[in-house]
Amino acid sequence: MRVIYEDNHIIIVNKASGEIVQGDKTGDRPLSEDVKDYIKMAYAKPGNVFLGVTHRLDRPVSGLVIFARTSKGLSRMNDLFRRGEVHKTYLAIVQSAPPKEYDELKGWIVRNEKQNKSYCYQHEVKDAKEARLRYRLVAKTDRYYLLAVQLLTGRHHQIRCQLSAMGCPIKGDLKYGARRSNPDGSICLHAWQVNFEHPVSHQMVSVKADLPDDALWQSLKGCELLKADARDLFPSDGEAVR
Repeated sequence: MRVIYEDNHIIIVNKASGEIVQGDKTGDRPLSEDVKDYIKMAYAKPGNVFLGVTHRLDRPVSGLVIFARTSKGLSRMNDLFRRGEVHKTYLAIVQSAPPKEYDELKGWIVRNEKQNKSYCYQHEVKDAKEARLRYRLVAKTDRYYLLAVQLLTGRHHQIRCQLSAMGCPIKGDLKYGARRSNPDGSICLHAWQVNFEHPVSHQMVSVKADLPDDALWQSLKGCELLKADARDLFPSDGEAVR
């Protein structure tokens, strides 16, 4: 765990792949407990430490997770997410060249809870929710392609599902069509940048997460487009995740 940003009301950390954000049926220690321990030690907090989970990342995904340190921060961050005012940009390494260097994907996603998997359709079907995202090709190697992805809606496994439906499964993501798994069980999807107005101070918060410490990710680190603000990669009329 690496702390990227913190103040009295919120704390943002860079999650490693394989970590769970909040406790689940596996019984594995969640990231939220590590963050509580950090706060307790860093600020010599007596007793139980309050920590609110504002959103989640899938276990094999790395990158930014926002936690709330106060009940006020939690309720107001929840409101920001509900109103679509938290802007998130992801990076994905895919196996196939995208059909265009830049595009907006629109589809309809149905979640199968028993399989913990989503399915994407190009037309509305029963129980489907509209799914929209934008992507931009930012780098490539001789075997892989790096996409920046801007979420316009927030659906279950949306990026994984929509990129797979486009013919570009994420490296390591067997569930959505990757040829093979990654040795560490991760998938090459990284929550890279988040932007929002602080729910209490009303100052703008914009932070990036370092890329995973992996040879392939690190080989892409020098890409010029990754030095830019993620918001500059997409037109300004993009909506936020909701």
